[in-house]
Amino acid sequence: MQLKIFFEDLKKFLSNTANDERIPARDKKVLMAMVALILSPVDIIPDWIPIIGVMDDLIIFSLILDYFFSVLDQAILLSHYPWGMKSFARLKRIARFTSIFVPNLIKDRIWKYTREPF
Repeated sequence: MQLKIFFEDLKKFLSNTANDERIPARDKKVLMAMVALILSPVDIIPDWIPIIGVMDDLIIFSLILDYFFSVLDQAILLSHYPWGMKSFARLKRIARFTSIFVPNLIKDRIWKYTREPF
């Protein structure tokens, strides 16, 4: 039952975020493509190759987390985030750790969103 509620909340979170006008359309398309790549059985690097096979999914997942927790303004994310501040802080720590796997050069080329100067 709790898993069903989690997936309903996740679906609502993704839908609300996808419909937010403050996020550039290009970023939304890139995020959707990344989620599709993670869910797809077809990988850039096949999973049967030890260690390296999982790296493409890890890098894509790191890019997604980094976008939500480092690139996007927290006010935008929190306006849609349904799980509370404790899980938000935990995910933010994970995002900070996983961001070491992706160079800034790649992040700068992918994302078009610019944070508020305040």
